[in-house]
Amino acid sequence: MYRRAYVTLVGVAAVMGTLAVIVSLRYDRPLLDPEGSFLGPSWARLPLLLMGAVLLDLLPRTLWHSRLRPSAMVPLVRERLRTHWTPERMTLVALGVICFYVTYVSYRNLKSALPFVRSFDNPNDMFDRELNTIDRVLFFGNQPGPVLHDLIGTDLSAHVLSSIYLWFLPLVPLALTAWLVWSRNISFGYWFATSQCIAWSLGTASYYALPTLGPAFHFAPGYTALTHTATSDLIEGLSRSRNKVLYGDYDGSSVEGIVNSVAGFASLHCAITLLVALMVQFTLRSRLLKIVFWVNFAVTVVATVYFGWHYLADDLAGIMIALVSFYLGGLATGQKFDRHSLHSHPTTTTEKVPVSVD
Repeated sequence: MYRRAYVTLVGVAAVMGTLAVIVSLRYDRPLLDPEGSFLGPSWARLPLLLMGAVLLDLLPRTLWHSRLRPSAMVPLVRERLRTHWTPERMTLVALGVICFYVTYVSYRNLKSALPFVRSFDNPNDMFDRELNTIDRVLFFGNQPGPVLHDLIGTDLSAHVLSSIYLWFLPLVPLALTAWLVWSRNISFGYWFATSQCIAWSLGTASYYALPTLGPAFHFAPGYTALTHTATSDLIEGLSRSRNKVLYGDYDGSSVEGIVNSVAGFASLHCAITLLVALMVQFTLRSRLLKIVFWVNFAVTVVATVYFGWHYLADDLAGIMIALVSFYLGGLATGQKFDRHSLHSHPTTTTEKVPVSVD
């Protein structure tokens, strides 16, 4: 007997980790742990993440229900540990966090090494002009980004779209934590974690299959009229980091620990925000949350084009990645899909992860 959810999660993480190591050795690129130094050394990072997930559930709940009375806190903690933090929940949280962590760090390293594997000095290895041509054909000779600038403006709309676009950064860990820690059905947590790992893996494969920089980097003059936002700073920072990784240190600052984070095809912003919207639609009952996350996905799609992060083909590819990942993650965790229905409903009848028998 084996658990398909375990096999899929661990398998995807293992493949991504192995590929990252192979590329690192083959192209002499150091394996880095980006955006994690604030949590201390690597050996302590995963235990801290796991402890953080438990505390995120226990601490606010205990303080609220105890009304800050110390004598009531210990019984509340014991009751929560007994009823909620079962062995099945602990296994879900541990596997979900570890496998996503390995997959995501491998994704960042493989993305950073992309210019060395697919030489960006060779025009035949880049597809920006082809995808830009498709965009211009669909928009009657114009780039979609500047068309949006003229349509909705470049001041207030830029700030609004920038906020929604950057919300993606905390959304990824927060959404994963929410489904791992609080999903009413254990299999829903496995569903989301598995789908996330598959999505980041497919996104990595798309970078290598069709490498691009994106309109804001390859056709920058079309995006200079926008008002300055936090997204402007992000684009500028990513461009500097990419140049340092590719061409070395020219301004006296250290390049150690810097990763290249510029890659266009496909849009993982679209993929992950759609994946979250689908999970909300199928596993939660709140109509308000469904509306919020579908709107978040739609606005994110607009933002990717508005700021020149992606071509239209990138967004379509991201949408396909989300649909494939959502479906494969559902199959791996024993979910049942009702044809012609997008209503939230229990797709398994037990909190146990479905077990397959050889």
